[in-house]
Amino acid sequence: MREKIMSKLKITMIFLTAVSLILPCTAEACLLGTVDIEHNGYGASDVMRVWGGGLDGVYVYGGVYMLDKSYGTDQGNLWPNGELIGSFCIELDEQAPSDTFKYGVVMPQDAYNNFLDGYLGTTKTNYLRELWGRFYDPKWSYNGPYTSQQRYEAEAFAAAVWEIVYEDLPSSPLLWDVTIDGTPCSHGFRAENVDAALANSWLHALTGCGPKADLRAFVFDGKQDYLVQVPEPATLALLGISGVFSLLRRKIRASS
Repeated sequence: MREKIMSKLKITMIFLTAVSLILPCTAEACLLGTVDIEHNGYGASDVMRVWGGGLDGVYVYGGVYMLDKSYGTDQGNLWPNGELIGSFCIELDEQAPSDTFKYGVVMPQDAYNNFLDGYLGTTKTNYLRELWGRFYDPKWSYNGPYTSQQRYEAEAFAAAVWEIVYEDLPSSPLLWDVTIDGTPCSHGFRAENVDAALANSWLHALTGCGPKADLRAFVFDGKQDYLVQVPEPATLALLGISGVFSLLRRKIRASS
């Protein structure tokens, strides 16, 4: 009898352990680090009108949101302090941080969207990673000035991001259309005053087999969440050199 009881207890413990592994992690358990950031203007961007994510025909900036990072912990240190980070908003109903806030760094699939009342999830994240890997242009995040073409492209990219985030997953990427709200009830997304043909062409090109960028999400409950790319080693080296020259310039000015 005792052996049967012990056997049942063992099976129960194995089951509970397995369940705990497959359940979505809490925000704290998913935390990979932190970043102290403040919204510091825009990279390449333009104004479009959107319906979705809690907005109803509102004009918003679509494109690159520049984030000024002043401190980080753990994976948050992948981005150098004092450098602007190009990002894309993934939470339309929240405001950008006008002061410095300590954001959490998580994998994009673990980013929780309050309006959708759910996590972004693996499938949508993989589409976003491929969209970024195929079509994101780093020049959109440079200091400018930006050409009209760059602004239109970055705006179309933002529309494609929001289409993936807010629409129910279609049976095929060919069914995505940023001009049509394809999701019943209050969810879904559509936009005007944007290069929809370009945004749709990028969405329709997604196959799951294209190059995928290494992305993270910066999250803060009550402020906009952002999608960002992990800097490549070569980029980090250039940023480091830039930081050295900035430090030298400050010392020269101080001594003059």
